[in-house]
Amino acid sequence: MRLIWPWQDRKREFSRLKASAFALVLFPAIRFTYQVVAGDYGFLPMAFGNMTYWSGVWATVILLMALAVTPALTIFRWRVLVDVRRMIGVAALAYTIAHIVIYFALRSWNFASIAGETFTRLTLIVATLSTIGLIVLGATSLDAAIRRLGARNWQRLHNTNYAITALAVLHVVLARGTYPEQYLLSGIFLWLMAWRVLARYGQGTDARALAMLAAGSCLFTAFLEAGFVLGRRGYELSWTLGNNFNPAMLEVGIPAAWQVLAFGLLFALGAAGSEAFRVKAARLKARQIG
Repeated sequence: MRLIWPWQDRKREFSRLKASAFALVLFPAIRFTYQVVAGDYGFLPMAFGNMTYWSGVWATVILLMALAVTPALTIFRWRVLVDVRRMIGVAALAYTIAHIVIYFALRSWNFASIAGETFTRLTLIVATLSTIGLIVLGATSLDAAIRRLGARNWQRLHNTNYAITALAVLHVVLARGTYPEQYLLSGIFLWLMAWRVLARYGQGTDARALAMLAAGSCLFTAFLEAGFVLGRRGYELSWTLGNNFNPAMLEVGIPAAWQVLAFGLLFALGAAGSEAFRVKAARLKARQIG
């Protein structure tokens, strides 16, 4: 069996799409490594805490990228995107394993202590379940597994990636402290799952429905952040919500709710553009026939 490189298609020819996808999933690792070397996370061994958090965030981001392939290829009518979904899924597994190794280093490779935490802390319980599921999906990602399991059974197994990603997002949310990434990842996951509900009812490419979904996901993210800040820091809901929708706060950084809104509106605009292009092409064809 000959090796197919990540930038090659099934014919072992260079693919710009796969090369671009490979560069995209590799970029966080390169950036992460640079930040470690530059001391942005602090100096070892104290840096392991920040490294553990951010490696987990990036692993979850890659998982969400895998879920985003289906709406992207559907809305933008870019069917060839399906060719990079497996690569993204395998990359998510690689990032997850790196996250686990860094966490072990944080705990000084004390496996007795690690085992005790794994079965007593909720955040580690959901992380363990997510990791086991991801390993199973990675082990069955080859064509040989599809032939052995059968296409239908294989698809049923790999549909568990929704639950696996949900557990990964929950793991980040349950991390100690309050961070914008917790709400951002939650809002994007909600959008990705809600889009599948829209698609089931034939609204997955409707620009108005997608715009409403973007607004709803934005509000969900804002209220999720407000609720967490209330529970963990005691700040009033009105204070957090006001900061989320106060343009003056943009100088500090773009709130997670606004980023989720931008994410959703990107797909809404893509759907509107695709529909306009389709209508224009249909009219042009009708004129040619007439």
